[in-house]
Formats: sequence, C-alpha cells, structure tokens
Amino acid sequence: MEYLIERIQKLKEKRRAVFLVHNYQIPEVQEIADFIGDSLGLSEEARKTRAEVIVFCGVHFMAETAAILNPEKTVILPDLEAGCPMANMISVSELVEFKSRYPGLPVVCYVNTTAAVKAESDIACTSANAVEILKSLPEAEAIFVPDQYLGHHAGKIAGKRIQAWNGYCPTHVLIQPEDIDKARREHPGAEVLVHPECTPAVTGRADQVLSTGGMVKRVRESSPSEFILGTEVGILYRLRKENPGKLFFPANEKAVCPNMKKINLEKIAWSLEEMKNVVKVDPGIRERAYRTIDRMLKVKSEK
Repeated sequence: MEYLIERIQKLKEKRRAVFLVHNYQIPEVQEIADFIGDSLGLSEEARKTRAEVIVFCGVHFMAETAAILNPEKTVILPDLEAGCPMANMISVSELVEFKSRYPGLPVVCYVNTTAAVKAESDIACTSANAVEILKSLPEAEAIFVPDQYLGHHAGKIAGKRIQAWNGYCPTHVLIQPEDIDKARREHPGAEVLVHPECTPAVTGRADQVLSTGGMVKRVRESSPSEFILGTEVGILYRLRKENPGKLFFPANEKAVCPNMKKINLEKIAWSLEEMKNVVKVDPGIRERAYRTIDRMLKVKSEK
C-alpha cells in the first residue's frame, strides 16, 4: 500500500494533477484527496483548479461536469464504468418530450445528469443548492429532472410548483422509514440527518435534510454527539475521521452505491501512468451544458 501511494504521488507531480474525491469514495481514495466534498464543492473546485490534469474520483457525470468546466484540461475518471443509474433515467429525447408538455417552464436539471441533458436544460443544481436555485427563478413553476424526490422537497421549501421527472437514486430509496424509526429507538439521543434524495416518508422523519456537504458542516458545528445518517454509507469514514469525539450510525448499512466503490488506488495509478480513461465532451454539447452549469455557479447561496 505504501509503495502504491508513493507511486501515485510521483505520478501526480509528474502529470501536474489534482485529485477531486467525492464523500462516498472508499477510505483509501479519500485519504489521497486534494479536495473532498459533495457535487457542488467538487464543481466549484474543478472550475478554479490550476492543475493540468483532474483525476475525478466519483462517477461519470461528475467527471463530465469537470470536463465541461475545463475544456483545456485533461479529466480522468479512473474507472469509466463508474456510472450513475439516476443520470441514466432520462435521455435527451425524453426531456424534449417532457418539456413539450409544459411549454415556457424553465428546466432545472440535477447535476446527476449527462452533459447532453444539461445542454437541453436551463440551469443546473445540486442537492446542496437546489432550494436556492429554484428561489432564483422568476417563474412560480419549474420542470425538475431527474430526481423526483429532491425536486419535490426543494420545491416545497422554495415555494415553487414542480413538474418532476420520475427518476430516483436506487441507493437512497433503500433507506426506509422503518430504518429511521429503528435507529431512533436504538440511539434515542442521536440527531437524524437525511439526504434529500430519500423518499418523503424518510425525509419527513429527519431532524435535518441535507446534502453530504451540509451533513459535514452540521456535524462539525453542532452540539449533539451522536448522529444517524440517512445517506450512502461512504460518508461515515470522513465524519468519524474529522469528528473523533462523536458517534455516527448508518440508517441502513445496505445503502451502498456500487458505482462509487469502483475506483481504487490501483486504477488511479494505472490511469495516471497511461493517461487513460480521459473524459471528453462534444464541443457543441459542452458549450450549451457550460451555460447551464455556469448559471448555477453564479447563484449565491443564502446560507
């Protein structure tokens, strides 16, 4: 392991690379991160990095977003099979047809979408800023794709009518309301933090509904010493590392995203050595998708 990490560090220096790592990645990948965070934080970091090579340790749409924001840089996804089922739940043709049902409504696309779907949308959002993005729109109603649960949750808080696509995250819907009830019985003093990709029956049982970045911030700044996490279990490693005096319990230990676990140190070393698995976006699509993401990044959070 030490030899592999040393090799990666040498390749990183040689390639002038930066490692952007999502909160759900495996522990050893989190350990080599230059920046670790949620989709919003990673998007912002990708935009401002001066590195020549971006090694994105996440899933395909995240690396694609980095490529959209940095056409002059090389973006590598160490495992090209690390996809996102939710992102695959809507195609461009499906979005075009869906838009035709609601003429004149702005299209808000969750960042968990392909570049082509982003290009067909008006503004992007993440789970961290979906409410702020919806509030920024002058219209009282909006189309939201592809996550129905995030769309309706954010719309309710923002006071917007939402026409949502019926997509969802297979990992987050594994978390059931009875999981929250059981965890509360076992840990009665714990605060329950739940991701907005969960179903309404689950988010309705939470003390706080937050993105992973919001969870990290809440745990760091709040007084409770025990937390129940209703999200993908990979975040537990970071939370336990950064908050050694606090206790964390998964709402459901089976809430594991298999795609987020595909990247490992061996694949990172190989991809940097060979400069393989480069993620590229068609220039025509990239230009339109860039505007969608850029509009999101220009909206200042009220938090």
